[in-house]
Amino acid sequence: MSAKGIVDLAGKRGLLVGIANEHSLAWGCAQHCHAAGAQLAVTWLNDKARAFVEPLAAQVEASIALPLDVEREGELEAVFAAIGERWGRLDFLLHSIAFAPKADLQGRVVDCSRDGFARAMDVSCHSLLRMARLAEPLMRDGGSIVTLSYLGAEEVIANYGLMGPVKAALEAAVRYLAAELGPSGIRVNAVSPGPVATRAASGIANFDALLADAAQRAPLRRLVDRDDVGTLCAFLFSDAARAVTGDTLLVDAGLHILN
Repeated sequence: MSAKGIVDLAGKRGLLVGIANEHSLAWGCAQHCHAAGAQLAVTWLNDKARAFVEPLAAQVEASIALPLDVEREGELEAVFAAIGERWGRLDFLLHSIAFAPKADLQGRVVDCSRDGFARAMDVSCHSLLRMARLAEPLMRDGGSIVTLSYLGAEEVIANYGLMGPVKAALEAAVRYLAAELGPSGIRVNAVSPGPVATRAASGIANFDALLADAAQRAPLRRLVDRDDVGTLCAFLFSDAARAVTGDTLLVDAGLHILN
C-alpha cells in the first residue's frame, strides 16, 4: 500500500481527527498521506484510546499528537492553537468522527430522545463546522477539508437509524461550507464509503449482515477497505483535486447504483 506515484502531498501539513485504532478509516488516510509526503498532526479521543493511537502516530512520524474530545470544553481550540504555534499554517483536515447514544442509534428514529439527537448532531456534524472555522485562518493559501459520510444520508438503510438524518445534515453542511470557504481557496468534500468493519460500525445492529449483503451485491463483488478510503482522501487533499469541492464522493465498489 502506497500513495507514492498517485498523489503528491510533499510539503503539505494536515490534521487527521478520528483515528481510534489500526482499523479506523482515518488510519488508512494517515498511511496514504504519510506515504505521499505529508507532515501530520493526529489526535486521540481519551486516555484509553491514546494507548492505541500513539504507536500509530509514531509510524507516520506525526509531529503533533494531542487529545481531542469535541465535547470537552477547550480541547478543539487547543489542538488548533498548537498547530498555529508549531506550523503556522494548515493545508488539509480530515474530520472522521461520529457518535450517537446506543439507545437512540438502535431504536426507531421517531423515538429518539431530544438529548440523544442533539448530542449526535453536535459530535457528528457541528464539530465539522467548528473545525472549519478554526482551520480557516490557518489555510491562508487555500486548503482541503474532508469529512466521512455514508449512503444512509441519502437512502434509508436498515438499522442505520438516527445516523441517517445526522449524516444528511453533515452532507448539507459540506455544501454550505464549500460555498462559503471557496472564495478563500478552501475546498470541502465528503467521502462516503461502503460498509467497513470498524469500531464505530460495531454499534450498528446486524452490521455483519450489511457487510455480507454489500459484498454479494456490489458490482465489483467486494467490500471496500481503509486503503480505498485513504487513497481517495489523499487525492482530495492534493492539488490534483484542486477543482473538486462541495461533493459527496462514494467509494463503495459501486453498491450505491443498485439501490
